Amino acid sequence: MGLMDGKRGLVVGIANEHSYAYYIAKILLEHGAECLFTHLPGDKMARRCGSAIKELGEETPWLESMDACSEEDLDRVFGKIKSDFGTMDFLVHSIAYAERKWLADGMFHKTPRDAFAQALDISTYSYVAMANRAAPLMDRNGSMVAMSYYGAEKALPGYNVMGVAKSALESTMRYLAMDLGPQGIRVNAISGGPLRTMSALAVGGFSRILERVEQRAPLQRNVTGEDVGRSAVYLLSDLASGVTGEVLHVDCGFSAMAL
Repeated sequence: MGLMDGKRGLVVGIANEHSYAYYIAKILLEHGAECLFTHLPGDKMARRCGSAIKELGEETPWLESMDACSEEDLDRVFGKIKSDFGTMDFLVHSIAYAERKWLADGMFHKTPRDAFAQALDISTYSYVAMANRAAPLMDRNGSMVAMSYYGAEKALPGYNVMGVAKSALESTMRYLAMDLGPQGIRVNAISGGPLRTMSALAVGGFSRILERVEQRAPLQRNVTGEDVGRSAVYLLSDLASGVTGEVLHVDCGFSAMAL
């Protein structure tokens, strides 16, 4: 018996086999979940995402192109989920974006308005947009989880506008939890430690961050994708039936340390 037996949900954010979303899907599938997937528009992203999903053992996955900033795309994808399956049980939101040039030391105060708005739209508002469409397809045991990072709580050199977007994401999660709680839908976030993903490598000084975590985290190591995947399964499963509006830190204890 798997923790997710009989549950079906959408996993958004697999770019390749190093993505947090990839590891979350991996553990979800191991626990019996049925996973539906989206990829960024374009043939290149379709191939890259499809290849990663095949690594998970899914030869003929439910896979759709989706631009998270497009109302039409969001309507199409969630409409297809409704027409194909009728219902869904969980949502994994693991997408974020900010222009790489603004993720460098000493650059935050120079962030232009359009780059700021873009980071908040893709990284934060997309959670609202997806939740708004997923909730009507869920019963009273529905669950949603989004990926955050410690830069939402503390100013980290090089994280900059993405830190602001993640702060907004965590606040968004709490308001979604308040709105959707009466429907029995739980909404949470995971603050994962640094992982060598495509998006993380855009952050200035990322290698230094990994070194510092190993030095100061109580477990004296960096987090793995499987660490986060297992925690996501906990939040999405009935084991966390009384947990909503929470940010679960999965960072080997780094966020608990002062010096």
